[in-house]
Amino acid sequence: MLEIASHSPEETMRIAEAVGELLRPGDLLNLNGELGAGKTLFVKGLAAALGIPAEMVTSPTFSIINEYMGKGGLLYHFDFYRLQDELELENIGYQDYFYGSGITVVEWGDLFREQLPEERLDIVLEKAGSQGRKLTFSGCGDRGREIAEQVRRRLGVHPRH
Repeated sequence: MLEIASHSPEETMRIAEAVGELLRPGDLLNLNGELGAGKTLFVKGLAAALGIPAEMVTSPTFSIINEYMGKGGLLYHFDFYRLQDELELENIGYQDYFYGSGITVVEWGDLFREQLPEERLDIVLEKAGSQGRKLTFSGCGDRGREIAEQVRRRLGVHPRH
């Protein structure tokens, strides 16, 4: 487990950009945290790293998924917050995205944790004051742990056990 403190929205975006630079097609990030914790802001930073203008990124709360094409390939941005059951998830063909050739980010993924791939990076964003955030990274599977370790090295953070 890796914890990183952010003191501003700009710093959260810089952290996300650093993470985005480490991602490759097929990777999946599972973002969780209360409303307003900065999940969509984090996705904007990831998108910027992939050559997608941050201002193009919007929350897919009502559309469930937004797709973006950047120089770094496809970015699939899911939001599970309004999904009622697994059937809705099946109907949008989530497996095609999760196991496809793009990078997938899921907001509120823990609502359907059983459907998430074993290989992923879980990130929890928590409010720490009005502008600050605590980001907790947990790698699942070999690839998830590899990304978490790369994040730790890139940002010079010591792991928490």
